[in-house]
Amino acid sequence: VSNLPLSHMLTFVLITSDIQPTVDSQRSLRNDNTLPFSAFLTDNFGRRHSYLRISLTEKCNLRCQYCMPEEGVKLTPRGQLLSTSEVLKLARLFVQEGVDKIRLTGGEPLIRPDVLDIIAELRKLEGLKTIAITTNGMNLARLLPKLKDAGLDLINISLDSLVPAKFEFIVRRKGFHKVMEGIDKAIEMGYNPVKVNCVVMRGLNEDELLDFVALTEKKPLEVRFIEYMPFDGNKWNFKKMVSYQEMLDRIRQQWPKLERVQTGHTDTAKIFKVQGFKGQVGFITSMSEHFCGSCNRLRITADGSLKVCLFGNSEVSLRDVLRSGASDEELLQIIGAAVGRKKKQHAGMFSISQMKNRPMILIGG
Repeated sequence: VSNLPLSHMLTFVLITSDIQPTVDSQRSLRNDNTLPFSAFLTDNFGRRHSYLRISLTEKCNLRCQYCMPEEGVKLTPRGQLLSTSEVLKLARLFVQEGVDKIRLTGGEPLIRPDVLDIIAELRKLEGLKTIAITTNGMNLARLLPKLKDAGLDLINISLDSLVPAKFEFIVRRKGFHKVMEGIDKAIEMGYNPVKVNCVVMRGLNEDELLDFVALTEKKPLEVRFIEYMPFDGNKWNFKKMVSYQEMLDRIRQQWPKLERVQTGHTDTAKIFKVQGFKGQVGFITSMSEHFCGSCNRLRITADGSLKVCLFGNSEVSLRDVLRSGASDEELLQIIGAAVGRKKKQHAGMFSISQMKNRPMILIGG
């Protein structure tokens, strides 16, 4: 369906209406105690997608090696990106269907001029419990008071090195001290935990694992080590990837009593804590131990495409459907069809590295 013209796409929805429950019947199912969640956002494996990630921009003020090709990416013309009203309309529709957490991503979401307005409007949506943001931290300290006033609940900050020179090499820009200032400001303003995302790459920053863990001793941080993942243009290869088990073994040599912490069923990170430390440590094991079976996430790119899997290359343009004047019911049928095609799990790491997909900067990471 994703490759069909819009008129054919809508025809497909009508033809398959004998297979897919109608909008009214799906709503009645949601009101029934036996299925208290939207059938449109429930896939064929029973996974309920209550978490939506929305990319606000493809632009970024850094050029991280694992995220963007060195030569940069061709940006989508402004008119083809979702407008503020389109972002909010889609958010409202997903929240009505059961989404209770929205994370704003990019690019770098804090360089979008109306980010505060978007958060403030999202805060008004009944049923939305959590508004989160993933940022590189460059503008965070300056904007944080206004972000909190607008209703921001959770912050993830990307930081891949604690060595200023190495930081500049990885992100191809200066700004280490701005990021650290943003982290300290978030702690000062009561965010707990402040999540720090670190992509671990062999030969680059795996020697800093213990330094990152040590940060959690005095500060309420959740440092999350992310296995290096393949996306277009980031020159991924298996030898660069440091697996979760290798990281864990190295950390346990220093802190043998590192303890596993119980987490929720849909949490992506495996969480550990050093006894007596204020913060904790997490591992995102997308490559070595996938968590597809509990996935509850959907993604909307800045140009309005719905991706049901980060590593899948199939997309459907909700922007085009919106701009055709489609009703909410037609939108929901197309969303439901896309969610219904979600696979049981993503391909293995070697297959993913050979697949055509967007660079991470254009997905919303």
